[in-house]
Parts: sequence; structure tokens; C-alpha cells
Amino acid sequence: MKNIIILILALTGFILTSCDVHDPDFERDYTPPSPPTGVVVLNGDSQVDLFWNENRESDVAGYNIYFNFTYEGKYTLIGSSPIAIYNDNGAVNGETYYYAVTAYDYNGNESDLSTDIIYATPRPEGYNQAIFDYRRFPNNSGYSFSDYSVVPYDDIDADFFFENYLGTFYLDVWDDTDIQDMGPTNDIYDIEFAPTTGWSSTKDEFAVAGHTYVFWTWNNHFAKIRISSMTNDRVVFDWAYQLAEGNVQLKRGVVLENRNTPGRNWQR
Repeated sequence: MKNIIILILALTGFILTSCDVHDPDFERDYTPPSPPTGVVVLNGDSQVDLFWNENRESDVAGYNIYFNFTYEGKYTLIGSSPIAIYNDNGAVNGETYYYAVTAYDYNGNESDLSTDIIYATPRPEGYNQAIFDYRRFPNNSGYSFSDYSVVPYDDIDADFFFENYLGTFYLDVWDDTDIQDMGPTNDIYDIEFAPTTGWSSTKDEFAVAGHTYVFWTWNNHFAKIRISSMTNDRVVFDWAYQLAEGNVQLKRGVVLENRNTPGRNWQR
């Protein structure tokens, strides 16, 4: 019996010695994953959602997310994710952020930054807001995007107001504001950017439930509403308003180009 025990111990010692991690034949992986691709952002209210393609490497452990206020320069680590989704809920409305993503493996190797030029400018939004026909309810017929509030149709801050003219419904703006009907949409997020042409020459548009309308306000801001329902007296809508002056981004970021830039790197 002693001989059997001694043999087992000897074999165990041989196996452990053979599998020693200090074996000169053992090689650590120093190869980083490739940078993630297909990064897109969903622009929201005080938040930005990021999505990208999953890396193909089998040893990828997760992803690091970085941001900067310009495309080039030092990017700052803001979080990590084990999957190809991340929510930046620390974003500030009206600020423009450039994002980049890296992949890292189980050995701690980290890729270069993703090369998609992705940015977002979060903006406030609201739902189920109602205004009323200006002829019957003048004090509750206009809406001010900058104040996020219902105002009289002739208030200095009124960006648009609702009109029922002999049974035909209109959204009206004043001479210093533009409006355009973007057609039927599924929700307030369908229209990504404000148009550059096509504004109404009559300063009004037919109000149609299910349509989204974009506004270019008197103080050079862009906004949109989507009408969810109407009656003879009122219109109910969802809205979004871009705080950054002159910024046409109402929803999603865009890949402007895909390139490597030597002046762009990351920092933790």
C-alpha cells in the first residue's frame, strides 16, 4: 500500500512540474483585439445610448467607452460594458460629446480607439403635451420650446400655436420662425436631423395626427413635435428641442468618415 501511495505522489509531482506556468514553452498573449466598428449613438434627453458591432475575437472580455469634447485629443474613460451596448446617463443637454470604444481581452490587452467619428448633443424632450385652439383658448394655444411650457399664442416666446379654421387644423408660426411637415412617422425619434430646405412659405402646415413637424425657431434653435392626437379644440404632441444653437441634430449621431488620426488617443 505504501508503494502505491509513493507512486501516486511521484506522478502528481511530475504532472504539476510539467504544467508549471513558468514553463519556458508557455507564452502569454500580448496581442490586443481589433478596434470595435460600426459605432452609432442614440441622442436622448440627458443621455446618449451607444451601440457597436461585437468583436469577432473569442478572447474579448469587454469594452471600454471614452469621450472627448473634440474628435482629436485625449479621450477620457467613462465606463465599461461586457456587451456592445452602453448608456451614458451622465451626459448634459446642450453639450456635444465625441465617443470612441475600445475592446479588451482576458489578458488585459486593449485595442486602439474605434475610428468612427461619432458625436451626440443630448437635448430635452417631452410627451403628451396639449395646446388648444387659439380662437377659443388664446392663453393656452401656444408653445415655447425654450421655456418647455404652454404660453399664449401671441406671447413673445411662442414658437408655434394651434388653429382650428372652419374644421381644418393648422400649426402656425410667426414670421421669424420656420416650420416643415416631415410626414407620417412612428414616433418622435424617427426624424434625426432638421432639414436645410423645404420650409413652409405660408408660415403654417396642416396639422395631421401621426405626422412629425420640425421648427427653426427665431433664436436659431431646432425642434420637432409629433402629433399623437387631435380634437376640434386641442392638439396633443411629443416634442424634442435642441439646446445647442444652430445644431441640427435632433436624434442620432452619424458616421462622418472612418479614418485613423494620429492626434487622437485615450486616457483612463
